[in-house]
Amino acid sequence: MTQQTSAKAIVVFDIDGVVRDVSSSYRRAIADTVEYFTTQAYRPTPLDIDQLKSEGVWNNDWEASQELIYRYFETQQQSREQLQLDYNAIVAFFQSRYRGPDSNNFTGYICNEPLLLQPSYLEQLTDAGIAWGFFSGATRASANYVLEKRLGLKSLVLIAMEDAPGKPDPTGLFTTVRQLENGIEQTSAVVYVGDTVADMYTVEKARRLDSSRPWIGVGVLPPHVQETAARGDAYSETLIAAGAAVVLRNVQELTPRQIQELVSSSP
Repeated sequence: MTQQTSAKAIVVFDIDGVVRDVSSSYRRAIADTVEYFTTQAYRPTPLDIDQLKSEGVWNNDWEASQELIYRYFETQQQSREQLQLDYNAIVAFFQSRYRGPDSNNFTGYICNEPLLLQPSYLEQLTDAGIAWGFFSGATRASANYVLEKRLGLKSLVLIAMEDAPGKPDPTGLFTTVRQLENGIEQTSAVVYVGDTVADMYTVEKARRLDSSRPWIGVGVLPPHVQETAARGDAYSETLIAAGAAVVLRNVQELTPRQIQELVSSSP
């Protein structure tokens, strides 16, 4: 699948909650990890995890797990200094659930993630002269598993956890755009598609650092918040308050026409 080099717009996708449904994988692994390290005293609900994520700084799920563990013990009048949590042990346990015990042969929750887009959707963007790539806080192995193995994408542009600071730092977004433009002198509008407050904050920070082009945040409702209308509405309002220009129920609603409308109406 070839990338257009003379793009009318550039679309960069987050992966978790946008390309794949992680409610029963990453989020389940968070809950398992917190439960394990609180000796079964506390298992965070999906709403607990969403509330943490809405703070905009917990994009890394290993760090989010650790923070939820800390906060539980703080309710038990134990200080963080007393606890001395082993972050590496938290990461190892999380990975054993999400990826499985063998890092070279995934058998964990990652194997059962529903896909939220199809390769034909990306082909529509390419045909419309819209370049696309991925910037995600997922590890490169995890991101490649869904993009290359499951979606069959080739020669893709991906900036993963190992390649850039975590969101909302926009460095990885800038790097993705630079690779997609491939040295061509142009200032295409950039649309970043994500499902969290941190994703929208990333766009806001990019806009502040580079005013030479439009930066547009598009929110996507992850499947687990669409179980009730009230929860979906509340989540939408949170993303809009964080800077989303529009919030969609599925990433494939972001059609070439919708992209051009967003770009043309962007200040």
